[in-house]
Amino acid sequence: MHSFDATIALAHQGDGHFSGATHPDYGNMVGPFGGTTAATLLNAALLHPGRLGDPIALTVNYASAVADGPFQIVARAVRTNRSTQHWTMALSQGDEVAATGTAVFAARRETWSAPEAALPAGLPAADAVARMDTAGRLAWVRRYDMRFIEGDLSAPFDGEERPHSRSVAWVRDDPPRPLDFASLAALCDSFFPRIYVRRRRRVPIGTVTLTAYFHADAAMLAAQGSRHVLGVAQAQAFRNGYFDHSAQVWADDGQLLASTQQMVYYKE
Repeated sequence: MHSFDATIALAHQGDGHFSGATHPDYGNMVGPFGGTTAATLLNAALLHPGRLGDPIALTVNYASAVADGPFQIVARAVRTNRSTQHWTMALSQGDEVAATGTAVFAARRETWSAPEAALPAGLPAADAVARMDTAGRLAWVRRYDMRFIEGDLSAPFDGEERPHSRSVAWVRDDPPRPLDFASLAALCDSFFPRIYVRRRRRVPIGTVTLTAYFHADAAMLAAQGSRHVLGVAQAQAFRNGYFDHSAQVWADDGQLLASTQQMVYYKE
């Protein structure tokens, strides 16, 4: 079993109750990587026998740090319409809720479709970009093959502020794993904190809320397989202890797979 699948694995206890546990392969500074927390909450809805269609939106609110060890998730379909289904999920440890989520699933149908956003032009292919050295980095970082074109963190933090926080990178699971909705949700959180890129200094940070919109259907994800996707991320504002970032995840054939936003706490 791929370590990502082991990380998001859940045992259905009946009536929308699931049990799971964190995995050391995706450890973060405190507790697990937030992307796997998001993927695990989504997985509870994906595994629910009453699920309709595929996810089109996911929001996760991180109420506190998830502790290493077991947890429980309750997933409920609060409303099912003809083509959409609305879910709530809550992850708890003991008597405390650590993260909550909402998701919208939909049964897509063939209809008029057209892109508006465009893949950045003139970028080198993934195999033409050197892989970032992940030796000595956090466990979750070592689970990704990251190849930065712009905005990496390979150089030492020197405190010299950059003019922007933009990053562009090819990324995929390591070892390679075929893309699906759960791993795409985790990839939406694989962008390093924008304040690290902009200010080139470490400060305490924590994601407060993350939203991902899935533009891909299951067939698009299957076509992408285990090849690198392109991530593009940039903050819009840093102000009084919080910053956001907006990001896009692209297939290597130029299809937009997901767009995502976060609000992140930082402490000076």
